[in-house]
Amino acid sequence: MAVAARPFVAVNIAITADGKIAPDTRKFKPFSSERDQQLMMELRSRADAVMAGARTVCNGKVTLGPGGKKYQEQRIQNGLAEFNLRVIVSRTGAISPKAHIFTKRFSPILLLTTEAAPPARLKALSKVCDAMFISPGKTLDFAAVLKWLREKWKVKRLLCEGGGELNAPMFRGGFVDELYLTIAPVVFGGRTAPTLADGDGIEHLTESCRFKLKRTDRFGDELFCVYKPAKA
Repeated sequence: MAVAARPFVAVNIAITADGKIAPDTRKFKPFSSERDQQLMMELRSRADAVMAGARTVCNGKVTLGPGGKKYQEQRIQNGLAEFNLRVIVSRTGAISPKAHIFTKRFSPILLLTTEAAPPARLKALSKVCDAMFISPGKTLDFAAVLKWLREKWKVKRLLCEGGGELNAPMFRGGFVDELYLTIAPVVFGGRTAPTLADGDGIEHLTESCRFKLKRTDRFGDELFCVYKPAKA
């Protein structure tokens, strides 16, 4: 799918030295530096929309917003709206209408879901979301989703912030145009701890998503890496 027909997609995520994004309890606690948090906001200031999975959004007081006046001004300087669109992904609509994000109405909130979501749940969420994209069947059609975001919502640059269940189909579909990866000097362990890309894995090495290193920066003991698809 040509980039012109969909948003440019950047994935931003922090991992531990052993490749985890959260403990095996799946209860996320920030483990990266303040500089990594600043990087997240800087990336948001260059995106039309920020997208995350329901589990990520339900983790505490998450708003997916630009992060204060400083970054709102950066957005305007970058030629964008003061506030980014906010996109929540949940195949079954498994997010509470009372989640913190719905109490902050500074920009539209879009829900991407499927027909696997119970109608009663979608009805409740329709009262707090500004729009929904409902894919037929039980699997979210990301090609159609990205086209919808581009055509209906004029999203030219989309920032995906995980988690692993959301990142995986984005990688498999070949939709990731840039990967921002922060490697933190901690080890979580845990065979069921979530990783950068979860869900169904590959059977053959030829099916892997290959990237090439574009840039690295070091801040203290953290390493900041930027990758582009190897075919680009």
